[in-house]
Amino acid sequence: MSEQHFDVLIIGAGVSGIGMACHLKRECSGKTFAILERRQSLGGTWDLFRYPGIRSDSDMFTFGYNFRPWTGGKVLADGASIKNYVSETAQEHGIGQHIRYGLAVKTADWSSVDKRWKLTALNETTGKTESYTASFMIGCTGYYNYDQGYKPDFPGEADFKGQVVHPQHWPENLNYTGKKVVVIGSGATAITLVPTLAEKSEHVTMLQRSPTYLMPLPSIDKVTLGVQKVLPAKAAYRLTRARNITVARLLYQRSRKNPKFLRRLFLGVIKRQVGDQTDMRHFTPDYNPWDQRLCVVKDGDLFGALKAGKASMATDHIERFTETGIRLKSGEHLDADIIVPATGLDIQMLGGIKPKVDGQEVVLKHKVVYKNVMVEGVPNAGMIFGYTNISWTLKADIASEYLCRLINYMDQHKVRVAVAKDYENSLGEDTVMGALDAGYVKRAADRLPRQGTHGPWKAAQNYLADVKVLRFDPIEDGYIEFDGRKSKARGSEPRGFLRPLRSALFGS
Repeated sequence: MSEQHFDVLIIGAGVSGIGMACHLKRECSGKTFAILERRQSLGGTWDLFRYPGIRSDSDMFTFGYNFRPWTGGKVLADGASIKNYVSETAQEHGIGQHIRYGLAVKTADWSSVDKRWKLTALNETTGKTESYTASFMIGCTGYYNYDQGYKPDFPGEADFKGQVVHPQHWPENLNYTGKKVVVIGSGATAITLVPTLAEKSEHVTMLQRSPTYLMPLPSIDKVTLGVQKVLPAKAAYRLTRARNITVARLLYQRSRKNPKFLRRLFLGVIKRQVGDQTDMRHFTPDYNPWDQRLCVVKDGDLFGALKAGKASMATDHIERFTETGIRLKSGEHLDADIIVPATGLDIQMLGGIKPKVDGQEVVLKHKVVYKNVMVEGVPNAGMIFGYTNISWTLKADIASEYLCRLINYMDQHKVRVAVAKDYENSLGEDTVMGALDAGYVKRAADRLPRQGTHGPWKAAQNYLADVKVLRFDPIEDGYIEFDGRKSKARGSEPRGFLRPLRSALFGS
């Protein structure tokens, strides 16, 4: 089996992988690289999910790449538009020729003797195994299992005579016109599905065990459209990004410092949306804002469907499925022709790959992350992992920039191996997902790498702080070994406060 060697191998051609490749071409010119992608198309999440109404749950002016403006006034874009944006970005930067489709990476092994990674990948078209080597490996696979979502074993499910359809495997021609539909869940998928299905179905019931914080958001940003008329596209994009980053950050910080105030604010907004005819217990979570992700309601469409009687809410626990629907523990029965378990993701790091270093498997739950970009003790490897409290791509961009800085530093100083070392044993309790209390995070606690208790091992979930650390702080900081030599601890370069702030808000 012949091997193909590259300077850098990227695993995954989704938003993170395409972004990483673009940064490599922009900032590490001359480096050879390839993207290994299991699917037959780029786009990742936006190629996989096909359920009705799929859209972003982050505003597109911060979800878009920092080097390529998202144009138009759409705040929340549909899945097809996002995939098209990623595809056009890849085309503009000549990334397509570097993508190897249909390759499921099975193993990734680092050799300290050869100072390189060796990856084996199954070509799912030919059935043959292909081998690749690289000086540097970057995982851009996201954090969930593409093969299957999470679905509990519901009592009596086999008795149900209708269809059970998981959003991650939505049939292309599913007919729900005139049907009774029950959507199980309260997260972003359910919030998107319910009003969309209500347009054609007889009735949709959103069944939740507990409510989620909701916030209506207009799909068109009229202010941005006005700014775009008077400013160049790039300037308008940066200005809008700066505004949205600032607002999102202030909301998150206030939620942490004064959760009671934000709780009253969110619930007050919902009360005005749904009116007096809807029971507010369906919208009143038992946790503080941002202990779990806030869900955006596009143009208030969910509330409109509820007020029109096309949709309804049920907050209860499932006793069992029946032939004709779901019986709840309260005794109520929900009639259904179609049941959609929008019950969450199955967390999976690195696309299920279990990397090894010199023959020893890397057990991620025993490892701490460095700047949320590298895993302690794993040489020449990066991991693009976005934010959970604001747009994923904000972190993906600056993490990619950091890895490019690291690669260039290694070239300039003629070193071949860089590995983050936790000399102080700073392993903490929180996972790489932070303090997020969502069910899918709790279920995967034994599969996720950990944060540390301090320093570069503790993820800030703070874009402004991360811009300083990843874009401006020196590469040598006392936590990385280069060719076995501990780097020197140095303070941040004296660039002052305004430059990182300006860079975070308006771009580099």
